[in-house]
Amino acid sequence: MLKAELQHANTKERMDHVMTKEEVLQKVQELIDAPSCYSGLKDIATAYLAAVGQAGEKDAAEKLLAELEADVNSIDDVIPFFASNEAKKIFGEQQATALLAQAHEVKASGGDTCFCPACTAGKAILDNRSALLG
Repeated sequence: MLKAELQHANTKERMDHVMTKEEVLQKVQELIDAPSCYSGLKDIATAYLAAVGQAGEKDAAEKLLAELEADVNSIDDVIPFFASNEAKKIFGEQQATALLAQAHEVKASGGDTCFCPACTAGKAILDNRSALLG
């Protein structure tokens, strides 16, 4: 199975499975640990985990979900980025080309979200937002 097909299958599996709060909390930790997660989102996710079980948990969850709505990229957003000169500067031409190819594979297999670890975890959290707000 191609990496992109596996990614899409994993995303589809997550969408078909309603996660428990504990599973979503694991995804929040995966988000924090993801090398592709920027520091502002890591801080918000860390603050949410610190608030779990506390009076401010719902507010922290709402803040995390709002940030994820803004930050999780669609596959259509990342394709032009990986094709750009900026991506070549950041990743190098060979890696940018490989990422672009992978993005096209994800899209061709029906994926709708960026395949980086941060977006993958973020999408799983958004798909299971009720576990954080319930």
